[in-house]
Amino acid sequence: MKQLTALDATFLYMETPYSYGHVSSVSIYARPEPGYDAFNALRSTIEDRLGVLEPLRRKLLRDPLDLDLPHWIIDDAFDLDFHVRHLGLPPPGDFQQLQTQVARLAARPLDQSRPLWEAYVIDGLPDDRFALFMKMHHATVDGAAGAEMLGLITDTSPGADRPELNVPLSPADRSPSSIEMLTRSSMSMLFEPARMVRFQARMVRDLVESSRNHGAKSVLDAASRAVPGPIGEMVRNWATDDDDQTPLIPATAAPSTSFNQSIGPHRRFEARTAALADVKAIKTAAGATVNDVVMAVCAGALRTWLDEKGELPADPLVSMIPVSIRTGEETDPWTNRVSAIFATIPTHLPDPIERLRGVQMAMAKGKEQFEMMPADMLSELSQMAPPAFAIRASRLASRFRLGGRVSLPFNLVISNVPGPRQPLYLDRAELEHYYPVSTLIEGQGLNITVQSYLDCLDFGLVACADLVPDLDRLADLLLEEIDALATAATS
Repeated sequence: MKQLTALDATFLYMETPYSYGHVSSVSIYARPEPGYDAFNALRSTIEDRLGVLEPLRRKLLRDPLDLDLPHWIIDDAFDLDFHVRHLGLPPPGDFQQLQTQVARLAARPLDQSRPLWEAYVIDGLPDDRFALFMKMHHATVDGAAGAEMLGLITDTSPGADRPELNVPLSPADRSPSSIEMLTRSSMSMLFEPARMVRFQARMVRDLVESSRNHGAKSVLDAASRAVPGPIGEMVRNWATDDDDQTPLIPATAAPSTSFNQSIGPHRRFEARTAALADVKAIKTAAGATVNDVVMAVCAGALRTWLDEKGELPADPLVSMIPVSIRTGEETDPWTNRVSAIFATIPTHLPDPIERLRGVQMAMAKGKEQFEMMPADMLSELSQMAPPAFAIRASRLASRFRLGGRVSLPFNLVISNVPGPRQPLYLDRAELEHYYPVSTLIEGQGLNITVQSYLDCLDFGLVACADLVPDLDRLADLLLEEIDALATAATS
């Protein structure tokens, strides 16, 4: 039995009837020969490698009152056939049908009484291809851990023999009774005040060291708002140097848009593919990074899309950009090690090159501010909220539809994930594309996530169906913006 970290548990607490904590992907595979049984290939691969795929067999265990963080236990009634499923698209089986099916699957919450994942083989695509839709709760893995899991399910050559992955299953755990869990949680609560003092003291120590290294008043300012009571007051007293830096988290609300409202239960999904070579050509011509170009492409597409709808704000939008803080020395790979950068995206600038320069400046500033904060700061702040309080706060936000009434500090999440540069295979089927399918939170009805694979950039756009009925137009504009930026950068 292993207890979740506070950050892992945060992704459970964010769940509401309309906001789901899982992240997903839809990958497209070429069938190696007619009649190839993709479903049995996937099921057999997972079954053979369950010994190294620990998250697939563990489920949640909570105390009845949510007094303490939940635990993971190995499910003693694990049923692989419940998690691996088979679907077929009706004729003609085109890509639009796949996107619609993916949106429906993404809008179904996971059963929290079982291990928190599902996998669907979807047949019926053109050219005898098939898709694999995988859904896993963010409490289980972050992006880097998900990439590691992909490497354990797929191989770098067709039909590879990997005996090192065929290890015995760890034994299932005995499930404690409700009384046992309440007793355990009560004992934990007795030590909570002492743990909180140690935690705050460690935060102060790290913040002071960071502020000395960077000369950053903004580090201490941001921390003083996050740490309550006398500890926070002490931090405020240390923030005495004048500078013009802004806090890590935006102090003012992001501009209002039609997708920054209370979300509903239904989703839309759109996938597009661009040539990585085109993006790299822009990068080279402009002296930028691939991530800068991706952010500028998103900014340009969002600008045109909002302008066409008569909704373009005068101020730039603000994006939250997830950042992995893994060091490679973690003893447990199956947990969340992620933080974030907050950056303006220059949707207010009409010129593509000016937007790219604006992105470069915003990302440089965001990275500088991110480096000022201790790496674990945002992750560890989640320790401040008791589980029962966090759950009820999330539910109240959804029940009273606060997403449409309270302005949030950022408009959307944009994430660019570097992917494998070598071909991957599920058994003997070659992976062609890997489209991310991310999650939405209350008040933010749009997410753009990009994954590179081989020579492609695969864009996955997820939106609330009620707030963004024209997601296909935004997806098309991403590709148009790459062309426009390429023309501007090379002329």
